[in-house]
Amino acid sequence: MLPFYGLLHHIFHLFNDTNINDCASWRDISTLVRESLPFAVERMMRKLRKGLLGVVLTVIPWFDVSNFGFGGTTSTGVGPLLVRAQCPGYTEFAQTPQGNASTGLLALPFMRPAPQCRTFNSNSVERVIEDMKARLRDPDIARLFENTFPNTLDTTVRYFNATENIAFIITGDITAQWLRDTANQFAHYHSLLGEDQELATLVKAVIHNEARYISEYPYCGAFQPPPESGLAPTVNDWALGVTVNPPVDNTTVFECKYEIDSLCGFIKLSRSYFSATNDSSIIDPDWLTAISQIFRVIDEQSQASWDEDFNFISYYNWTGGNGALSPAVNNDGNGEPKGYTGLVGTHHRPSDDLSTFAFLTPANAMLSVELTHLADMLESIDQFANISTLARNVSTRITAAIWNTTVENNIFAYETNGLGSRYVMDDANVPSLLSLPYLEFLDKTDPTYVATRNVLLSRRNPYFARGANFSGIGGPHADAWNPWPMSLISSIYGTDDDEEITNALYMIANNTFGLGLIHESVDIYNASAYTRPWFAWANSYFAEMVLDLAQRKPWLIFSSNESYVPGRS
Repeated sequence: MLPFYGLLHHIFHLFNDTNINDCASWRDISTLVRESLPFAVERMMRKLRKGLLGVVLTVIPWFDVSNFGFGGTTSTGVGPLLVRAQCPGYTEFAQTPQGNASTGLLALPFMRPAPQCRTFNSNSVERVIEDMKARLRDPDIARLFENTFPNTLDTTVRYFNATENIAFIITGDITAQWLRDTANQFAHYHSLLGEDQELATLVKAVIHNEARYISEYPYCGAFQPPPESGLAPTVNDWALGVTVNPPVDNTTVFECKYEIDSLCGFIKLSRSYFSATNDSSIIDPDWLTAISQIFRVIDEQSQASWDEDFNFISYYNWTGGNGALSPAVNNDGNGEPKGYTGLVGTHHRPSDDLSTFAFLTPANAMLSVELTHLADMLESIDQFANISTLARNVSTRITAAIWNTTVENNIFAYETNGLGSRYVMDDANVPSLLSLPYLEFLDKTDPTYVATRNVLLSRRNPYFARGANFSGIGGPHADAWNPWPMSLISSIYGTDDDEEITNALYMIANNTFGLGLIHESVDIYNASAYTRPWFAWANSYFAEMVLDLAQRKPWLIFSSNESYVPGRS
C-alpha cells in the first residue's frame, strides 16, 4: 500500500500523464486508490462517484483546473471539476482539425473535446447525436451536427453548482455571459429538459443567475462570473473609458450595452424551461424582481425623447470616445431622438453595434412574442394575474405598432424613429427581419414577410454580399464583405422551398474552412478569413435548424421520410 503522500504524488502525475487529450478519468483515479488504500478510502471514492468532491478539494487544495483546460464544473454541479489536467484551450483546439474525418466529400473532422474535457455531459444529448447520425444521409452533415449540437455543453459551462442554483455560461471565445447568447445556446435542448433532470437543473441555474444580473442591472446584456464561482472578472478593453448611465460595476458587468432582445432572451429561456418541465419554482423573488425590472425598461424606452415642454428624457445613455476603444455616441450618449409609436426603443442591436434609429423592428417582434408566452406561462399556474395582463397588453400594443409604423410598400423597415425616418436593411444576428418566422412573429408565407425577404436577400440590403462560394447577410460588426452563416440558417427557417433550403445548408457546410464548426462570419473573397473560431450560439443555431428539418422536411436530410423529434421520436 502506498503511503498517503505517495498516493497524492501518483494522483498528481495521473492528472498530467497522457490518456485521451491528456486527461485522467475517474476510472484511472479510482483504480489507483483501490490498489493503494484500504476500505475506508474506497468508501470515499464511492462518495466521489456520487459527485461529493469536497473531500478531494481538501486533500488536493493546490489544483486549479481553470489553468489547465476549458474550465467548468462537474455534470452534477457540485464544486470544480478536477480531472481536466491537460485539456487544451478550445479557442486553439477549434482552429485545427482534430479527430477522424467524416467519410463524406468534405472529410470534416471530429471537433468535440474528449469526454473528460467536456464541461457538462448529458446522456440524453448523446442519444440525440446517435439517433441523428443513424438517420442523416450525408456523413458531412452528420459530422456537422455531431460537432455543433453538444458544443454549448461540451465547452461553455464555466461554472455550475446545483446546490447554489447558479451557472455561468460563456459565449465561447469571450469569457462572459450574454443574456441573448445564453438563450440561443440552450434553445435546441428544450425538448430534452423533461427527461434529463441534470440538464434541466443546469438550465434552471442559468435562469436564476441571470435573474440576479437583471435585477441589479436591467440595462446591461453581458456579465462577469458570479462571486460564488471564485472566477476572476475578465478585463473588457472595449468597456474601458465608456461612460454608462445608470453607472455599473465592471466586476459584475462585462459590458452594459442596452439591447432589448437580451431581456427577451431571459423571458424565452424561462418560459421554454417551464414549458418543458412544468417547474414553476423558477418564479422566485429574484425572478419576479427581474421581470419587474424588464417592464420598467419597457416603459422607460417606449417614451419619446422630448416631453411636451421639450425637456429631453433620458433613462439610459452610453458613450465611448475620449481615448476609449468604443466610439462616441451623439447627443451625450443617447443616440438619435425618437417619438412615441408604441414600440420599445433600444440603444444597440443584437450584434452589439449601435442602432441607427431606436425602434428595432425584429427586436420588438421578439418582445411581442415572448410577452405573450410569459402571459401564457403565468396564467397556466393561475398566479400573478397583474403581470400576465400587463404582458398581454404590451404585446398587443407592440404588434399593432409594428404593422402600423414599420411597413411601407409592403416592406418591413429594420429600424424606425417614430419621427418619419426608416432604415431598410437587415443584420445577420437574431432577432433579424429574416428570422421573423423563427421568432414565431408571423408565418413564412405572410406576403409582407415574403416581399421583405426578397429585398433582404438582394442588393437592396446594404449588408447582403455575394461571392463565388459564399453569400448571405452580414452587418457592420464585421466587414461588409463578411456575411454570417447565421443569416443562412435564418433563411432556411424562412422558406419551404426544398431547393433553397438545400443550397443554403450546403453553402454553410462548404464554408467551415474544413473545421466542421460554424463561425461568426466568412470573407466572400477568402474563405480562410473567418471570424470567431469558437462561437457557441452559431453552433447551437445550426443544430437547432437541422432538428427543425428533421421534423419539417426529413426527406431533405434523412435516408427515409420519417420525421424525428428529440425526446419524442
